[in-house]
Amino acid sequence: MDIVIKELLNRKSEIDKATELLFKVNMKITDWDIPEADDKQAAEVLIEMIKDKLNSIKADVDAGKYDNY
Repeated sequence: MDIVIKELLNRKSEIDKATELLFKVNMKITDWDIPEADDKQAAEVLIEMIKDKLNSIKADVDAGKYDNY
């Protein structure tokens, strides 16, 4: 197995937890700021925002921005 893949797999749990924490913190903030907010709608919007950012990062990767990071 490639050493980079092995290292990333070793940190997968941490990456998963950090991603979930990002989502949950923003859900809490939304609930604090707008108590009557539709939580499902807020969750769906947050997911789209996170996906958009991941797509932007992916485009940067594809463009070579991280080739020598």
